[in-house]
Amino acid sequence: MASSILLFLFLQFFSLPTSHSAFSSLTTDSSLSVEKPDDVILSPNGVFSAGFVAAGENAYSFAVYFTQNRSHNHPTIVWMANRENLVNGKRSKLSLSRTGNLVLDDAAQRTVWSSNTASLASPLLHLRDDGNLVLRDLQETVLWQSFDCPTDTLLPGQPLTRRTQLVSARSDTNQSSGFYKLFFDDDNVLRLLFDGPDVSSIYWPYPWLVSWDAGRSTYNSSRLAVLDSLGRFISTDSFTFITSDYGAMKHRRLKLDSDGNLRVYTLHDEWFVSWQARDDPCNIHGICGPNSACSYDHEHGRKCSCLPGHRIKNHSDWSYGCEPVFVLSCNRSESTFLELLGVEIYGYDANFSEGNSYSHCENLCLADCNCKGFQYSYNDGKNYYNCYIKMQLLNGRRSPSFRGTVYMKVPKNHSLFREESFRSNEHVCVVQLPRVYDKYHVKKIVRFFLWVAIVIGAIESVCVFVVWVFIVKTRRKSRADEHDYHPLTDRFRKYSYSELKKATKGFSEEIGRGAGGVVYKGILSDERHAAIKRLNEAEQGEGEFLAEVSIIGRLNHMNLIQMWGYCVEGKHRLLVYEYMENGSLAQNLSSNTLDWSKRYNIALGTARVLAYLHEECLEWILHCDIKPQNILLDANYQPKVADFGLSKLQNRNNLNNSSFSMIRGTRGYMAPEWVLNLAITSKVDVYSYGIVLLEMITGKNPTTSVQNIDGEESYNGRVVAWVREKKSGRSWLEHIIDPAIQTNYDESKMELLVKVALDCVEEDKDIRPTMSQVVEMLQSVPQ
Repeated sequence: MASSILLFLFLQFFSLPTSHSAFSSLTTDSSLSVEKPDDVILSPNGVFSAGFVAAGENAYSFAVYFTQNRSHNHPTIVWMANRENLVNGKRSKLSLSRTGNLVLDDAAQRTVWSSNTASLASPLLHLRDDGNLVLRDLQETVLWQSFDCPTDTLLPGQPLTRRTQLVSARSDTNQSSGFYKLFFDDDNVLRLLFDGPDVSSIYWPYPWLVSWDAGRSTYNSSRLAVLDSLGRFISTDSFTFITSDYGAMKHRRLKLDSDGNLRVYTLHDEWFVSWQARDDPCNIHGICGPNSACSYDHEHGRKCSCLPGHRIKNHSDWSYGCEPVFVLSCNRSESTFLELLGVEIYGYDANFSEGNSYSHCENLCLADCNCKGFQYSYNDGKNYYNCYIKMQLLNGRRSPSFRGTVYMKVPKNHSLFREESFRSNEHVCVVQLPRVYDKYHVKKIVRFFLWVAIVIGAIESVCVFVVWVFIVKTRRKSRADEHDYHPLTDRFRKYSYSELKKATKGFSEEIGRGAGGVVYKGILSDERHAAIKRLNEAEQGEGEFLAEVSIIGRLNHMNLIQMWGYCVEGKHRLLVYEYMENGSLAQNLSSNTLDWSKRYNIALGTARVLAYLHEECLEWILHCDIKPQNILLDANYQPKVADFGLSKLQNRNNLNNSSFSMIRGTRGYMAPEWVLNLAITSKVDVYSYGIVLLEMITGKNPTTSVQNIDGEESYNGRVVAWVREKKSGRSWLEHIIDPAIQTNYDESKMELLVKVALDCVEEDKDIRPTMSQVVEMLQSVPQ
């Protein structure tokens, strides 16, 4: 596959148009001025220009664009230097210094963008015929090029790699970074991601499909994708397509649009869409924002509508969605449900159950104050209904073919909210795909390479088929030996025990241990530093292995530890994680290396990931062992929660009657529910989080004795009682603060942190806040 891509790049080189125009470049000690429209760099063939482009009133960006082809009097931009920091229309300039640094300055002589390069060998900036803006020196060494840092567009021959990504614009009129990304994930699969202000989710390929079912392959490591000059796209994850006008030598561009759709545009007098990733734009996550529904038809295009009882937040931007005009009560007798026929809402399920009645779903939602409604849909294959409890009403769409109904939780005066109250946005763009197969005459050399590509592709297809047959047979043969681990571990690499023993130098450098096993530092064969957890060789170790692999495989959050692989040989059970340079929170608290700012950021990051686990996953996940030893810190002291060996995955059970086979957690951090044999909910993690906060504030371990005001040991020897006792006195804050922080802290934030911690450790679980409420409280003060 990689060889085919290189061939396409080679083909692209030979298929470039012939140069007809004079070549222009930028040399040292020269500049381009925003006040001079003729100050542009022109490609030799005249197709592309690089210069200042108006992006708003008295706001300009430096960009590469098609010289002649404009849309509504605006140039078709393919790359921007300063999409986040526009410059003034007066005295702004792009200059090339003698030291080889390309710098964009605004009117105040403030640098808003730089290539961060250096060379004394006569650097030169020029624009190539393929649209690549290149800074090189006298020896033809490339110092910097625009193809290495794309914005939202790829040109033919421009590769997308493991180090690059496309980021959509905020809107058609706002070119700053938007909410959608095209990138290669850690499984080497090309994906589209909605990365909104509050939540994120993969929407292409469909997230419920495993890579193989989506036609993608994870068996590669090169992560390379390219669109060629004839209209064929090929990627190392086996994804490929051809445009509707494939074969014609036309100007093309692959663009991630602001609506989250990935499209190829071809120039035939005007730009038209010759391929797109999603035919139905309502399948794109976040397109209409929360509390809304998306509808689409070919005649009228896409429409966004607020759900009944909601109003639009921003009339110029539907991504903000809608907000309720009513307030829900936690008293179940004051709430009822409004039926939304033909509406489907994807994701953010707090609970999922099969084969249950409508009344069962209704009671589940009424019992949870955070429930916004539920989806009740028919399962054709199993001939019964499924129930999805919704904590958020996101990714809603109207679908006549949907065999189910959404029931939205509303106050009992729900008669105020009727279907007619839906508000729509008619101003949308409808994109059709014309099938244009142009007659063309290709040069003999192009035909020759095209036939070579076909032959190589055929050979590779045969090889891939043979390898696939071998892999299938091998998997079938080894399935009995690997028990049931294979379905859990498709996304991870399987290591042999000898590989990991070598990586850890015979398990010599221990960096942590717990009840489930010991963690060692290791260096893998690809020279990555890793943390390798060796589970205890007992049934408990195997159980933790199954729990940890199955749960982590379903999760994706910046504050969760990343798992790279596993080992299962005989009694050996090992897990391979990314290595955290700064160790655990426990180690840093004991060594007094954390200042106030780091501690607050750790508290916020940990709260965010717990909110994700509790409320944003398709499954309902409890960690069950939140403590400083399981909160790891990366090189920037950003927290990552680890160790899911004690986690409880709940996607088919009643939220308020969860059954656990044994008490889980660590003494000092465990909620009272465990000891009192009460119902286990997400509030057990909230309690443990509160204890961790108190430990970060005071520097005291919750299992040690502390002294009360009179110098006697506190009545129960716990940090909670000690802090509450101190809080009743004067100047209480300075008495409880960890001496390592001293006076260097924000007093209002510290008081808020103490309040949040004490709220989290209330004995009554119903009084404790949810983790999403904790996040809101911690974010309520300016950062």
